[in-house]
Amino acid sequence: MRGEILSYDSTAGAGLISGDDGARYSFTTEALKSPAVPAAGVRVDFVPEGEIATQILILAGAPTSTGVAGVAPIPAGTGFDFKYALFHFNGRLRRSHFWIGFLIVFAVSVVFFWVPFLGGFILLALIWPNLAISVKRLHDMGRTGWLVLVPFGVNIAVSIVSFALMIGNFISSGGSPEFYEDNPAAALALVGPTFALSGVAFLISIAFLLWIGLTDSQPGENRYGPNPKGL
Repeated sequence: MRGEILSYDSTAGAGLISGDDGARYSFTTEALKSPAVPAAGVRVDFVPEGEIATQILILAGAPTSTGVAGVAPIPAGTGFDFKYALFHFNGRLRRSHFWIGFLIVFAVSVVFFWVPFLGGFILLALIWPNLAISVKRLHDMGRTGWLVLVPFGVNIAVSIVSFALMIGNFISSGGSPEFYEDNPAAALALVGPTFALSGVAFLISIAFLLWIGLTDSQPGENRYGPNPKGL
């Protein structure tokens, strides 16, 4: 039978499920057969025995208090988990594991940057692990993962503004390439704002990287899961 968890007390190790048949079933931690953390609102599959739910499986993809059911956060104090760190967005990631993940992504980017055609697809694919490690690092700091969009938004805005400025300057000069060939100062004025804005965007990205990479974990458990350091 399937149902939905109404409540779960991790301290008492007991909870309540509302079955799809309209009845309510109590359960204990021992009845859980999934590694994911149960939470109110999560869909489950279970075997009813009277008023008791047994053999409870949390359905993959269901939201939980620490992420997504079916994907258990890495246990506190354990070593670097490659798959968890680079491909999942739930839970928390300590500083040292963030830098390991970052260096892996950076190294792969450098290698495939020089590979024609295929390299472009690889670089696009690397956006996912880059976001995954950054979101979990923000979670570890007690911050929302949506903050990861800040440097991306800044770079997109800079690209749009830079392009608009270049087009505007080019049109105002008469749109003649010969004009810039004979006038180095005008050419510098054309690309100068683009370089300046790109520099600002780069500094913001570096500042963001250092912020999430150097800020210590939030002590204890937060809404994203237990402290990965076990503290």
